[in-house]
Amino acid sequence: MLRPDGSPVRVLVVDDELSITELLSMALRHEGWQTRSADDGQGAIRTAREFRPDAVVLDMMLPDMHGLTVLGRLRRELPDVPVLFLTTKDAVEDRIVGLTAGGDDYVTKPFSLEEVVARLRGLIRRSGAGDRRSDSVLVVGDLTLDEDSHEVTRAGQSIHLTATEFELLRFLMRNPRRVLSKAQILDRVWSYDFGGQANVVELYISYLRRKIDAGREPMIHTRRGAGYLIKPAA
Repeated sequence: MLRPDGSPVRVLVVDDELSITELLSMALRHEGWQTRSADDGQGAIRTAREFRPDAVVLDMMLPDMHGLTVLGRLRRELPDVPVLFLTTKDAVEDRIVGLTAGGDDYVTKPFSLEEVVARLRGLIRRSGAGDRRSDSVLVVGDLTLDEDSHEVTRAGQSIHLTATEFELLRFLMRNPRRVLSKAQILDRVWSYDFGGQANVVELYISYLRRKIDAGREPMIHTRRGAGYLIKPAA
């Protein structure tokens, strides 16, 4: 899921438990989304003002103010941003209070990461902040990859890829703007250790560049000593 302009979805995670914010942020980044976190209400409001998130995961109980108070402040700044509440309470009346106050959904701790991601996907789609293309279609800038038909196009022009090139491009496009190391790419695309032959990644990146970037503004970039990333052309 991407924003309509091809940039990653943005999610703000607010919880005073560092382990929860780190775990949720990691799971959301794995989806290819951008995340910011805050551990109290004031930090949440300040970060939301700067970050302009597409969705907020908000703990009901924060050290400096109640989650409902934070929600009210957020609504003044970002009236349409969907908010998913986290709480340790599971009584029906608590759910009603949160949703009546303007929250969009509700997850009770302990929760599964898959459930939180699924709920956020639904909220973002309904809000119109996310691209409404099929989940099988990945889009980064003017580059499109259909996971079902295996069709790849850039600026409407069809691009033929081998099976390995397709898997490499898919991994890059599922993580736009994120630097992926050679080890990560080897593990995901080839699924086994090449015994130090990480130059196979360099080789296939060069193949992709010839097909994706040839004669166009480059989308595939090298971060020396770190890895590779894909992002919309400048």
